[in-house]
Amino acid sequence: MKVTELVDKLELEVVAGPFEREISGIYVGDLLSNVMARAQADDVWLTVHGHQNVVAVASLTQVAAVIVVEDFPIEPAAVQKAKEMEVTILRTPMTASDLIRKLFELGL
Repeated sequence: MKVTELVDKLELEVVAGPFEREISGIYVGDLLSNVMARAQADDVWLTVHGHQNVVAVASLTQVAAVIVVEDFPIEPAAVQKAKEMEVTILRTPMTASDLIRKLFELGL
């Protein structure tokens, strides 16, 4: 599934992007060192963080998109950096567990 399809199907808020990527998996985590070690390229990464370090980690790991759950705030500097680095950032009011359930229902 492509990021734009996911945005449409789950009515996700687009914060930066979406830069068209195919999604191949899911990673959930807030400890950035774990994300760097374990997230795979083309995963969709679920987190509560909305700061610039998230953009750096997303770029490093080459995830397809970052989804900030529970409507946590996203810093303007992070949005600007995401646009510059072509990192897709999305947001949802859903909890991570609710979002994971929906992602599984969509076949991810």
